[in-house]
Amino acid sequence: MNYNQYGYNNNYYNPTNNYPNNHCPSCNHENKQKHVHEVQGSVQIAEPTEEPHNHRFCTVSGEAIPCGNNDHVHNVAFRTDFYEDHYHEFCGRTGGAIPVGDRHVHFLESVTTVDDGHKHKFRVATLIENPIGDEC
Repeated sequence: MNYNQYGYNNNYYNPTNNYPNNHCPSCNHENKQKHVHEVQGSVQIAEPTEEPHNHRFCTVSGEAIPCGNNDHVHNVAFRTDFYEDHYHEFCGRTGGAIPVGDRHVHFLESVTTVDDGHKHKFRVATLIENPIGDEC
């Protein structure tokens, strides 16, 4: 995937870098892996009159990226499943943390790349972070 085509550069979004200079604002841990979220869903139906179809996707977000006042976001990249010899890709960023009990989720609403002459809209909430682990 060419992340630059989505406005990202290797200093901004590098999936192998794991953001070593960032820290988790709620944990105050330096140089440790920051939490991630599972992300799964389906895109909305495209080509409703020609060839109606959708796609599914499943991935794990990038590590937490601190922003604002004690908040954070996550980068998300995925490739959908195939349908009639094509798939779609996405590379973007979630919104801030949304509290759910003693954990949180993130919301993401966007569109996929254009492939086979069309794109798909989607909306998804991540799964909660660290569902069986101790709190930070």
